[in-house]
Amino acid sequence: MILRSYAKVNLCLYVLNKRPDTYHNLDSVFERINIFDTIGLTQTSGTAIRLATNSSQIPVDASNLAMRAAKLLQDTCQVKKGVRIVIQKNIPVGAGMGGGSSNAAAVLVGLNKLWTLRLSVKKLAELGAKIGADVPFFVYNTRFARIRGIGDLVEPVKALQKNTLWHVIVTPALHVPTPQIYKRWDSIKKARRALTLSQGNATLMVSALQKNNLVSIRTYLYNSLERVTIPLYPEIQRIKDRLARSGLGAVLMSGSGPTVFGIVSSRKEALFLSRQLKKERKWSVFAARSV
Repeated sequence: MILRSYAKVNLCLYVLNKRPDTYHNLDSVFERINIFDTIGLTQTSGTAIRLATNSSQIPVDASNLAMRAAKLLQDTCQVKKGVRIVIQKNIPVGAGMGGGSSNAAAVLVGLNKLWTLRLSVKKLAELGAKIGADVPFFVYNTRFARIRGIGDLVEPVKALQKNTLWHVIVTPALHVPTPQIYKRWDSIKKARRALTLSQGNATLMVSALQKNNLVSIRTYLYNSLERVTIPLYPEIQRIKDRLARSGLGAVLMSGSGPTVFGIVSSRKEALFLSRQLKKERKWSVFAARSV
């Protein structure tokens, strides 16, 4: 079985507060984009779960989220079958685009079919939440969703399934550890000012998407974590400045970084700008759209 494991960007991300369980409550709008890894699943004899990949940047042991997803599903449903997982990486690793979480979700969805488990999407999302905060979003087959809680409350925006945004996406050669960023956020009291703004602005982003109003969508781009990540990784600001000089009025860091994206008006513009940027620095540059 061959599956596509898509990336995401956060059109807005508000970190509300730290919970007693050390996770953080979020209010965010996710967009699935057409940058993807390829996941191969092959049922094997015995109960062993094995993983292979073309990337030296991700682990192939039990710490890999895809491996954890397979093991969790196997244990939960008492499956007496094994699987070989092959991950062909294309999504930048540790870039704020949810690659590992997407891989885990693809494994959950794929093994549900391969092992004929017949679990509901809701049940798969509940299992996914035990693996990582972004996993439930990828379990749902949706372009856009509002995400709340720790990422486990997924509200697909069904009216947007035919809407398409085009992006220029830039990822520098940095690996940003998400736990470190959230720990830093906790230590900066002023970051919590986002709490008073969050509910209204995430709602406004959804409304702007529903109206397909590109000006409003750009206006409501926001990420609470930029004020934490950018001082630690100044290259992110350099990317934002470069995209601004290209005429992009609003650019944003995705997730905890370091990926930066801008919204453009067309495929033609996305391709033109991405070609220009690829000539300049050792950045990974993509033209991408909603999928």
